Amino acid sequence: MVVLSQPALEDFSVIKTCKPTSGLFNDIPVIDLKDFKAKTRIVEACEEFGFFKVINHGVSMELVAKLESEAVQFFKLPQGDKDRAGPPNPFGYGNKRIGPNGDVGWVEYLLFGTNPEFISQKSLSIFQQSPEGFRCAVNEYISAVREMMCEVLEMVTDELKIEPRNVLSRMLRDEKSDSFFRLNHYPAIPFSELQAVRVSGRNVVGFGEHTDPQIISAVRSNNTTGLQISLRDGAWVSVPPDHHSFFINVGDSLEVMTNGRFKSVRHRVLADSLKSRVSMVYFGGPPLGEKITPLPSLMEEGEESLYKEFTWCEYKNSAYKTRLGDNRLRLYEKNGGN
Repeated sequence: MVVLSQPALEDFSVIKTCKPTSGLFNDIPVIDLKDFKAKTRIVEACEEFGFFKVINHGVSMELVAKLESEAVQFFKLPQGDKDRAGPPNPFGYGNKRIGPNGDVGWVEYLLFGTNPEFISQKSLSIFQQSPEGFRCAVNEYISAVREMMCEVLEMVTDELKIEPRNVLSRMLRDEKSDSFFRLNHYPAIPFSELQAVRVSGRNVVGFGEHTDPQIISAVRSNNTTGLQISLRDGAWVSVPPDHHSFFINVGDSLEVMTNGRFKSVRHRVLADSLKSRVSMVYFGGPPLGEKITPLPSLMEEGEESLYKEFTWCEYKNSAYKTRLGDNRLRLYEKNGGN
């Protein structure tokens, strides 16, 4: 168990859930990628939740375990050693502060671009004792998860009869794809401090509520709770942990490209456990110059776009100026935007 030297918990965001749920939410769709019904079930999950779990995903658990081990070893280092790998600008080591606009969380993280050359350079300064092993693990992991995500996106286009089949997946495979990868560590909280802030049902925020601005994201974590998603009625529900599977988030860009048919899922992480949580998140983003607009082959006759057209670069820059909890898409909605 890793316990870091941290400021008092009252310095962090705390929340009181308006619609508490008892236990874990067990109705999250589980998609077996080898099932012949997988295409249909993925689309249904994207429409209902914007979130689902995939099994039989083809990503090596040996590779996952190796990468997690490397991450845990880094996060065990003295704070001064970790700080030398930061601050994230935008990539590198970050601690507590999330973005440039005042958001904080009970979290530390490593943020990387997915360019192999950049990862290699970063690994030399982050994992001093085994840079080659880390570089290989990160590269292999990103490659495997990207292929899984491309398979998921091509299942979506098959089910929706969108042509060409790779209209979504090509953006992740593009050598200029603006994708990135983040390793999160939510340290264990001393019991006495945790109890002090849980008065009246409060919880410490590990990573505040937000949507992912990219196309699609894949999350894998150790067997620890904390991840929550928001349902259509605004209720927050806890996701049952499963360290053998991946959880998929619909992002803002995919919501726009489906003209609102898919919903970008609002999610957060609560530091509500005495056990450390380690998660790996792959964010599949398009090239900076890619135009984000509803796919013509998905639009019905006479259907109008709900959003103004924008490039990924424009949206990314706009999102970077917001707080985590802001509705970033509102500025781009034709009815309701500025």
